[in-house]
Amino acid sequence: MDISHDLAIAANLMLLGMVCVFSFLGLLIIAIKIMAKYCPEDVVVPRNKPSNVVSQVEPDVVAAISAAVHKYRQSRN
Repeated sequence: MDISHDLAIAANLMLLGMVCVFSFLGLLIIAIKIMAKYCPEDVVVPRNKPSNVVSQVEPDVVAAISAAVHKYRQSRN
């Protein structure tokens, strides 16, 4: 086998792969631009702002967590 023949085959495979990736990315950009053109911009799903998270937690749970943290800190010292 000739090394130059193997290098030529490797170069051809590399170029074929680069052309495939470049073509795919180009088509992806075109598809995104088409979708942006035909999809309305003002359709935005509003996110509900979370209300005060502390008010959603029950006081018993807060007390249990506080007690556990306090006990853990005492055991480390």
